[in-house]
Amino acid sequence: MMSIYLITIIGLSFLIWLYLLFFRGWFWLSNQRVEDGLNPLANYPSVCVIIPARNEADVLPVSLKSLLNQTYLGDFSLILVDDKSDDDTGKVAQEIADNCSKSEKLQVVSGQPLASGWSGKLWAMKQGLETVNKRDNKPDYLLLTDADIEHHNSNLQELVNKAEQENLALTSLMVKLRCDSFWEKFLIPAFVFFFEKLYPFSWVNNPHKKMAAAAGGCILIRRNILEEIGGIDVVKDALIDDCSLAAAVKQKLQEKPNNSHQGIWLGLSEKTISLRPYDSLASIWNMVARTAYTQLNYSPLLLIGTIFGLTLVYLVAPISLIVGLSINNQILIILGAMTWLLMTIAYLPTVKLYKCSPIWGLSLPLIGLFYGLMTIDSAWRHWRGKGGGWKGRVYQKMLG
Repeated sequence: MMSIYLITIIGLSFLIWLYLLFFRGWFWLSNQRVEDGLNPLANYPSVCVIIPARNEADVLPVSLKSLLNQTYLGDFSLILVDDKSDDDTGKVAQEIADNCSKSEKLQVVSGQPLASGWSGKLWAMKQGLETVNKRDNKPDYLLLTDADIEHHNSNLQELVNKAEQENLALTSLMVKLRCDSFWEKFLIPAFVFFFEKLYPFSWVNNPHKKMAAAAGGCILIRRNILEEIGGIDVVKDALIDDCSLAAAVKQKLQEKPNNSHQGIWLGLSEKTISLRPYDSLASIWNMVARTAYTQLNYSPLLLIGTIFGLTLVYLVAPISLIVGLSINNQILIILGAMTWLLMTIAYLPTVKLYKCSPIWGLSLPLIGLFYGLMTIDSAWRHWRGKGGGWKGRVYQKMLG
């Protein structure tokens, strides 16, 4: 009798993987990229880069310099908001600009104390945007980026080219995360894989679908569109602010069927990279646990459903294979092996993107177990009043 139940469960898991491979927007191919060789524009719009920075002095010599040295053919400037850093972030930023002979391109803004109802990163962004609005010549585009991102020298030009030629309201890149240590190779590619599964990029990029997402490390948005949705204030209490911003933009576009802007776009980058190291299990664990329960809207029912789903999708296959081998049940062996094979095939393009050995493709069941435990821990932190945070600040669920 137990074998029948297990065969039914592994059969369901097998069907789920068939759906994921063939009917979930082909998310696993990881093929949404900015095309090389886009035609140059006759005139390039102006861009202002907004960088919220809290204790980022260690990475600015690389990240800020990469922005100052962009080969963009239009007018662009940078605003770095020093959000109450205690490591001379603002001073270091100004010195870098001076040493690059680009001091006229950078404006350092000293951040104000965190306002009630705001998450720290978005509060810093708001102050940057307010600085932009005080200027006589306001930019056509805003590039919202993290202080720990190294942009390849033509990144801004490629993003603007794509936005202009495809008439996009918002264009975002999921930058390539660092993947050097053992724990990074074990867990970081899967982080990207799970994000693509949750938000299939081809569906995000389809103007007729409601699916919306963005990657907060690199978002190019038209300034007038941001104003139309009510500014950054509309997502001020969102810990997953990037996807919330993308959802607000896409909803606005879909409410206006004759809108000249076609939609939003999210893709992957191999050349623009995150400098943030995740050398230990604890650092990756904290990154995921910070917002996992937020993604579930703080719902205990969704938490239970998520853990059940992770078990069904990732753990049932190896369990069935092991049980099948132990009791010599050929059906369990075949279904377990085929399901594990399907998930390995799905994971391999992401493993290849991160230049890891194909052997890592077999590790997805164990990775799923780890992410399930991180999600449980995220809920536990929230229940104890130690939920999501940014740069040393802890935020609870904000109401109203």
